[in-house]
Order: sequence, then C-alpha cells, then structure tokens
Amino acid sequence: MALKPEPPITPQGMAALKARYDHLLGTERPEIVEIVSWAAGNGDRSENGDYLYGRKRMREIDRELGYLARRMKVLRVVDPSKQPDKNRVFFGATVELADEHDSRMAVTLVGDDEQDASERRIGWNSPMAKALRGASVGDLRVVNLPSGAKEWEVMSIDYA
Repeated sequence: MALKPEPPITPQGMAALKARYDHLLGTERPEIVEIVSWAAGNGDRSENGDYLYGRKRMREIDRELGYLARRMKVLRVVDPSKQPDKNRVFFGATVELADEHDSRMAVTLVGDDEQDASERRIGWNSPMAKALRGASVGDLRVVNLPSGAKEWEVMSIDYA
C-alpha cells in the first residue's frame, strides 16, 4: 500500500502511535522472543506449537513495527487548537450536527490513523469529513452515505 505524502494527525494520535510502537518493541516482542527461544530448546521444532505460534506472532509484530515506523515518518502533526480560522471546519474540529429531524450528533475530524467510529472520531478523508471541510455554523452540507444522501446542518464548531 502506497503511503500518501504527509497525511495529518493530531498530537494525541501521534502519541498513541508512538505508544503502540514502544509497547510492541519494548514489551510484546521481547516476551515472544523469550517464548520462541525456550520452545526452540525443546527439540523438534516442526511439531512444536509454542515455537510455530511464537515465530508467527513475531513476524506479525515485526510487520506492524515496520508499518508504524514508516507511517510515523510521513505523518504531519497538526495541533487543532492552532487553527487560524476557528469559525470554519478544518482538521481537528469537533462539529455538532443536526439532521432534518433535529437529531444531533458531534463528530471530530481526525487523521485517518486515529479514526474511531465508536468515539465519533471520523477520518479526514471520509465522505462526511470531506463534506464538512470549510463549513461554518448554519451551513447545510449533504453527505453521501451508503444508505443514501443525508443533509446535516452545522450547529457548532469547537477546537478545544
């Protein structure tokens, strides 16, 4: 997968990626190396479940470490509190939206690496984030969702 040049990420998102990297490198990988070393000393490796699983898990960890290292090099940390125009929706904004039934929800526009639907943190390149970019309070925006187009009104914008 090709990495896009300098995708944005919040300072908290970068800290989370760094914490994941440090945890894998400093905790999980050494534990697996120890298990694999112990299992290798138990004789026949071809039928040694601990050895085979450990090697597989070590490859997964190494692959994730490589991805995280490459990804953190290309990410651009953007502090939402330093956005010059806080009256418009840009990266890092928390936006309160209302639909035609006055049902409200708040979403935060974050980097694609830190999106989490359960916390209403939507990726910067998601259809909703793209539709909201540049909007002001009172603007109506149509978002094309898998279930069809839906119109949302921007009720408030916050960069706290």
